[in-house]
Amino acid sequence: MTTSSNHGEPIRFDRELARTSAATLRDKRNQLTGPAAPLVRGWAPLQAAMSEALANPPKGIADVLAIQVLVQAILDQLPPSPANNRVAAFNKLYLTITRRVDTALQTTAQWPEFLEMLDVEFAKRYFLALDLWNRDQAETPDVWEVLFRRAGDTEMSELVAAVLGVNAHINHDLSLALITTWEQLGPPPDDKIYPDYELVNKIFYEEIQPLRRGFSDDWQLHIDRLVGPLDDWSQRILVKVTRAQAWEQARRLWPLRSDAEDFAAACHLMDRAASLLGEWLLFGDRFVNDAGEVVIGGRRFLSRILG
Repeated sequence: MTTSSNHGEPIRFDRELARTSAATLRDKRNQLTGPAAPLVRGWAPLQAAMSEALANPPKGIADVLAIQVLVQAILDQLPPSPANNRVAAFNKLYLTITRRVDTALQTTAQWPEFLEMLDVEFAKRYFLALDLWNRDQAETPDVWEVLFRRAGDTEMSELVAAVLGVNAHINHDLSLALITTWEQLGPPPDDKIYPDYELVNKIFYEEIQPLRRGFSDDWQLHIDRLVGPLDDWSQRILVKVTRAQAWEQARRLWPLRSDAEDFAAACHLMDRAASLLGEWLLFGDRFVNDAGEVVIGGRRFLSRILG
């Protein structure tokens, strides 16, 4: 299909290529997943409580916060043990950021209507994924499945769980939330909206250090001490780049929304790409943690030998 961008330039979208690419990405992801993460959907044994918490879509940021608090209480009670569910780690991070955004709406936002609507549409994507998983629906986005299916995996650190949630939310949900916000407020006037969009970057910068260290295991904390402020700098850059990429991705998707099949194929491809990235993040974390155990174990062994 050929359509036009916001600037009138023609955009060619190959629907079949998108579908083929999505299938290839799924195959690659399955190769990484392996048998270690069985697919068991649902928030047992609290499915009913989760359904009730997600029953009413949020209309404002106060509703978003209220639902996040309810979801946190539920996740903290789920297996493997109280306050150890890995999805709870991401929800805790998300709740902290949302509270900061709520404050920004009342203090520094130049266009609070936009920022609040984006926050609500953004949250709806996460709540929908939680609900689909709770109802055992295969339509749960693949990128959220990467985290949800490992909710009880205590070998995965809370830090990595939070990163997987951020990957799903920024590299998949954010573009879709931007599009639904633009549909309600009109096409994006960058000069007016983007400064408020970047306010969230600043909130991430200020919160990411204490949250990251609160979620880290011993080996991750050891690395953190070794690299000093480099971790904080690199993660600030990562937040800036990924959120900027989400904005550009939304602008590329925007002209496709008039064709339901093209739009669905493009969103499906975006989901598959982000889910493969999630699996790679897990693969890298396993490698680093295994290396860390070898190093720490070796040091302890030498200490015993040397007295």
